[in-house]
Amino acid sequence: MFYKGAIKSIFTSSSQSNFIMKFDDYSITAGIKTSLAKLGYRRPTDIQFKSIPPILKGEDVLAIAQTGTGKTAAFAIPVIHQLHTRKTKRRADGIKCLVMVPTRELAIQIHKVFETIGKHTSVKSFCVFGGVEEGPQIAKLEKGVDILIATPGRMFDLASRGFIKLHRTEILILDEADHMLDLGFIKDIRDLMSYLPKKRQTLFFSATINDVIKKLAYSLVSNAIRIQVSPKDPVARNIDHSVTFIEMDDKRFFLERLIKENPESKILVFVRTKVRCERVEKAMERVGIPAKSLHGGMQQDERNKVFDLFRKGEVKVLIATDVSARGIDIPLVEFVVNYDLPDLSENYVHRVGRTGRAKEKGQAVTFCSEEEKKMLTEIEGFLGQPIKRLEIDKDDYSQTIDFSAESHADWKTLINEHDDMLIHSKSSKRKKKKTK
Repeated sequence: MFYKGAIKSIFTSSSQSNFIMKFDDYSITAGIKTSLAKLGYRRPTDIQFKSIPPILKGEDVLAIAQTGTGKTAAFAIPVIHQLHTRKTKRRADGIKCLVMVPTRELAIQIHKVFETIGKHTSVKSFCVFGGVEEGPQIAKLEKGVDILIATPGRMFDLASRGFIKLHRTEILILDEADHMLDLGFIKDIRDLMSYLPKKRQTLFFSATINDVIKKLAYSLVSNAIRIQVSPKDPVARNIDHSVTFIEMDDKRFFLERLIKENPESKILVFVRTKVRCERVEKAMERVGIPAKSLHGGMQQDERNKVFDLFRKGEVKVLIATDVSARGIDIPLVEFVVNYDLPDLSENYVHRVGRTGRAKEKGQAVTFCSEEEKKMLTEIEGFLGQPIKRLEIDKDDYSQTIDFSAESHADWKTLINEHDDMLIHSKSSKRKKKKTK
């Protein structure tokens, strides 16, 4: 099989972290150092330490690293420096860096990182995505930006109508590339190449790697530096993750208990579907626990509002589908709960990676029912090791249900909700069969 370009060098294992190197030691513009100092960032993480030097040199990079390791800053710092330096030399106007991402939430988050780190430089960044009016986005583009962060749909729409011009783009960044492939964006990524100059720097960032991702990456990069951090353990070491076995109908009681025993903690709960998302939210409301839902069926403005409330801690419990699992950096999430196991094994890593960000400690617990044990086996196969078991004795199990504020609730309602879940599950399976 033919791949464009060879891999010049491979970095593996996070044990090579440099504890002496500081951001002040890098040859980057003073404005960036000022921003990093205000953020309290003194030393680079492993992925930053290994990525920044080759990116500054203009090398193509293929980087594989766990979630929560600082990947965004790993490319934002050197890219802002490059563009700021070139801009002082009166280079031509136009979009100089395009960052492609799979979701709207990730586009907004990455834009904030670029804005924050580049605040004291001449570099201007902006993001475009669907689900909102295009008028304000077009107006901003017409004023001129250096770095554009975009989701595929809105980017292609505006590019096809001439509002986005990429003929002067010098740097292409594909972030969360594995998730873009999961969402079916591989054709969009290939089509994107027709808009870009052949001579460019390409940075390819992904949390996981497989043959499909390798083939795509090597077709886009040239003589790339490959950087891989902690490939043997996909889950970060500062995350304590475990699984406990709970029947499907009983999960709500154990979630209630966990939340009530940790009233000041920020808790992110993952479910499979938007129907389940709304059901669990209502179940928590019935026992006096304020919670918010987040799923793909919501309007963008509403999703932004919910995210903001959770980030600020005004809402302590967020119940979400996997739309929130990838790359989203929500500070100080103490617990991640896999209320439902994910359909894709790799999504387990992305979900639990929402806690234990950077140097923080985090906890993740998975509620596994009898119907989900096959999925658990697949996840453990993906991880290459078993997940720690949390045993619940019979008395504790019964007491959790008996002491729940919902233990004497309308059981007919609960049974109907479970039936709805089973119907939705069967429908999903039929759709999967049709797509094979």
